[in-house]
Amino acid sequence: MATGFGFQVTATDGKARTGVIDTPRGAIRTPAFMPVGTAGTVKAMLPESVAATGADILLGNTYHLMLRPGAERIARLGGLHRFMNWDRPILTDSGGFQVMSLSSLRKLTEEGVTFASHIDGSKHLLSPETSMQIQRDLGSDIVMCFDECPALPADDATVARSMALSMRWAQRSRDAFGDRPGHALFGIMQGGVNISLREESAEKLKEIGFDGYAVGGLAVGEGQEAMFSVLDHAPGFLPADRPRYLMGVGKPDDIVGAVQRGIDMMDCVLPSRSGRTGQGWTPRGQVNLRNARHRDDPRPLDEACTCPACRSYSRAYLHHVVKADEIIGSMLLTWHNLHCYQSLMQGLRDAIAAGTLADFVATFNATRTAGDIAPL
Repeated sequence: MATGFGFQVTATDGKARTGVIDTPRGAIRTPAFMPVGTAGTVKAMLPESVAATGADILLGNTYHLMLRPGAERIARLGGLHRFMNWDRPILTDSGGFQVMSLSSLRKLTEEGVTFASHIDGSKHLLSPETSMQIQRDLGSDIVMCFDECPALPADDATVARSMALSMRWAQRSRDAFGDRPGHALFGIMQGGVNISLREESAEKLKEIGFDGYAVGGLAVGEGQEAMFSVLDHAPGFLPADRPRYLMGVGKPDDIVGAVQRGIDMMDCVLPSRSGRTGQGWTPRGQVNLRNARHRDDPRPLDEACTCPACRSYSRAYLHHVVKADEIIGSMLLTWHNLHCYQSLMQGLRDAIAAGTLADFVATFNATRTAGDIAPL
């Protein structure tokens, strides 16, 4: 494992684990949810506000940062931590998923992916080597190897070819990453919803050797049932003494189900994106603050929540600023949503440590199906 990077499991409950990832920039409590700072910012949030929600680590995006403002520029300005004023750990994804989902004129070869920028149409090449260099320039604490992520559903032959290519790229990523004390490299398991391909991918990644391992290629259209069927097996194919990261997930019930199946880290744009569209997450589910039922409601969004939106503002006020497209609406709801997610993670960590995860999950499910608080 990389010098200065470590992982300790402190308690288990079934397949679920709680523990700590140690990095030179600070500890990451697991299970961990990583807010997404795609372009060097968690939208509508100050870095200190994100930290106040309980986040130990942020995710940045290689694809977006290489296009704007440019990784070399960020390096000249002291790296991504200084650039965005975040002194805690940062994980950067490799850019492979965004090349698939956002870029046009995409051409895939053994070398890498040539694509046109979704911003200005300029041509670029992302390969294992260039992805490693960009993430080095950014100064990422946790670097993701470059992979190819096919959209699902896809036939087994297509998934198998893609997985094999990703494994060849994983070796090239490992070689290009080199020896970087204080920085960790994670491999990414692929294989779609085919369990045997998942196992084959895991075996190849273990042969190469990584500081942590991600389950990639899920939350791309396969549905929760199929995702959970993969997670019933995939984490167990990976080393128990390394962090396991489920990429791009998800909704609170996705997170709970993933943790039950042995996942240690997750990320998703959902809480911040929801905050910018007038949606507030609560233990009872999602609340649409644009709905007219809230316009005369003096109560907080969540009476048990201690975030600034719930401590100091009513549903009526949140409804007003959301409907009026005031910036403070996005700020307050994003802060609330991230606080809600981090509270969920703390609850999961505490329950695993106490050996009461089944009770926690039962209460979570019962509360979620109870629905939103009735209006006045």
